Amino acid sequence: MTRRELAAAGVTEPHLVAAYTHCRAVHAQHGRTYFLATRLLRPAQRPAVHALYGFARYADDIVDTPDPARPAERLAALGAALGEGLRTGVSTDPLLAAVVDTAVRYRIDPTLFDRFLESMRMDLTITGYPTRAGLDRYVHGSAEVIGLQLLPVLGTLCHPAEAAPHAAALGAAFQLTNFLRDVGEDLDRGRLYLPADELAAYGVDRRLLLWCRRTGRVDPRVRRALADQIARTRAVYRRARPGLAMLSPASQPCVGTAYTLYARILDRIEQRDYNVFTGRAAVGNAPRAALTVRAVLRTALARAAHPAAMRG
Repeated sequence: MTRRELAAAGVTEPHLVAAYTHCRAVHAQHGRTYFLATRLLRPAQRPAVHALYGFARYADDIVDTPDPARPAERLAALGAALGEGLRTGVSTDPLLAAVVDTAVRYRIDPTLFDRFLESMRMDLTITGYPTRAGLDRYVHGSAEVIGLQLLPVLGTLCHPAEAAPHAAALGAAFQLTNFLRDVGEDLDRGRLYLPADELAAYGVDRRLLLWCRRTGRVDPRVRRALADQIARTRAVYRRARPGLAMLSPASQPCVGTAYTLYARILDRIEQRDYNVFTGRAAVGNAPRAALTVRAVLRTALARAAHPAAMRG
């Protein structure tokens, strides 16, 4: 399938084939929900999505698994190498070659990558957010720009500027869902991505959350605070939803499936009685498979109705 995707995308140079193949493997290993949804795109679209995911994952790993090579310096080197590639339109780096090629092919705004790396740098020094405003700044660079990067790849039925706010909101919704699902894991890394003032309104602070992590029990105050955070996140999904119909027919089943799968993680957190401290809330294989079957049928219908748009 990799060869078919790359051939459909017009990727033939050996170093680019190797770079895109590497990014696809990273995506398949670490981004199960995204990767599953990506299978619903046209083959020609998939390599670009894999490249963007692979780059984001690589930068995130620098931050989350620091080594003696000093993560700040590694991020700086990554940004410099990417910037040079975006300026010249080519890169010989085994990973960045695919990202640069994708950015050139789809004319992705280079500043979106700068904003993403800025948020990655925030992770090196910031371990919590007193207010929603501070968290929003982080989420813009770490997630909203991902939605904006993907928009040229996905294509739109309207002017891209009209769909952009919805694409950004969907990226934010996915990220906020991750924050809620991964509270326990993030606490282990010394981080918390929930606004302190919103938690304090329910009598919750980091110390209480650490107690929940240590004991595996959910304090009633924490349960109420997480319910509030889920409600806020669902509001972001609602802002994103109108953008689904603005996407090209070839992309709607993919993004719609990702939307539904990720939104259901919030349902699973509720079903687990808000216990995000003793394991990850995840959508089961059976519901995931059922959603995928329905998406495949929608894809087939879209291909029948829009054969030119679905080709490739």
